[in-house]
Amino acid sequence: MKKKVVLVQDNKDILDIMDQVLEEEGFDVTASLSTDPIEKIDKIEPDVVVIDDNIKGHKKGSKVIEELKSDPETEDIPAVLTSTSDKLPQIAEESKADDFIQKPFDLDHMVEVVKKNT
Repeated sequence: MKKKVVLVQDNKDILDIMDQVLEEEGFDVTASLSTDPIEKIDKIEPDVVVIDDNIKGHKKGSKVIEELKSDPETEDIPAVLTSTSDKLPQIAEESKADDFIQKPFDLDHMVEVVKKNT
């Protein structure tokens, strides 16, 4: 069975590239430019959530991860934070993210991080 990834990014080009690469790697991807899929997380049942820290018009990805990690029903879902911020390792740790991907990133590295966390 395919591993499911919820992918939330703020940039359509980056979202499309990540979506395409992860699908080629055999993942079932729910890709979005908003945090809407997070609201339906119990229906999607992802194996991992990959979310950007800055989603225009939505709460920060780090805040979304904090909320997922503080809810007993979603605390076990691995969460990966992406950002261009040089404080990303610290932000990821504070939000209890399982991992992080610094932008700009190498696609092989991104796939490796997602696989490692599913």
